[in-house]
Amino acid sequence: MREFEFESPDSLAGAIQLLESSKGKPLAGGTDLIDHLRTGRVVTDLVVDIKKIPELNVLEINDEGLRLGAAVSCRKICANAEIKQHYPALIDVCSIIGGIQIQSRASVGGNLCNSGAAADSTPALIALGGVCSVTGSSGTREIPVEEFCTGPSQNVLEPGELVTEIKFPLPVGKSSNHYQRFIPRYEMDIAVVGVGASLTLDDSGENITAARVGLGAVAAKPFLAEKVNEFLIGKSVTEATFSEAGEIAKGLISPIDDHRGTVEFRLQVTSVLVKRVLTEAAKRASEKAT
Repeated sequence: MREFEFESPDSLAGAIQLLESSKGKPLAGGTDLIDHLRTGRVVTDLVVDIKKIPELNVLEINDEGLRLGAAVSCRKICANAEIKQHYPALIDVCSIIGGIQIQSRASVGGNLCNSGAAADSTPALIALGGVCSVTGSSGTREIPVEEFCTGPSQNVLEPGELVTEIKFPLPVGKSSNHYQRFIPRYEMDIAVVGVGASLTLDDSGENITAARVGLGAVAAKPFLAEKVNEFLIGKSVTEATFSEAGEIAKGLISPIDDHRGTVEFRLQVTSVLVKRVLTEAAKRASEKAT
């Protein structure tokens, strides 16, 4: 591994100054960054540990929704009862990112900023309507998660900018969410297809009033499946509805052949996973009181 300097500021302003002046790399959990430094995929003269910065460690749920700091660990998310109640898709995601040791360091914010096409968290964050707060020397801007990634390992961050937190609206009424992925085997812990979905049902629990589906590992970046969302609104909660939604999703993706799966396989898995995730999200939503 190439030698580099290490800084651990305790203020957001200090971190931004270091990153802007040196073009250093921020370290949230480091579960990907350290490996990338070791293999030479990422080269830098400075690593800036952002774990001590208060703004990046906020974890708060109120009447407006959830504020999730970019450096909050997956283990801390999994231990939060309110997140389990309102945002179970986050639990679905954080409980499968590596083992316990990895989850104690890894963060959803770091996973998002890696901007991998097959990232587990991003489809769920999209489905939940997440909005990133991005801060730099010129101030803070808000970016919907579905607009954050611009391509494989690429995003909208400018030099010196950090994602400080991700905000999510509070689900109301009969609303819930779910995430699933397909992996070729446990020894290859990268999604072949990843699907996140959030549904809101009417008071009867029989009809869909709002929907968001996020897809990952099937295009150059995770994305919001808008045509699936449009189709679902106003439809009944039935197996036929969710099967058709899966078929619509197949027409939106542009998968590739690689060592984890073929184009044909990813098309089929996408259809199946969309149906399964929507079914579970609807089940969770129907069990909630209005």
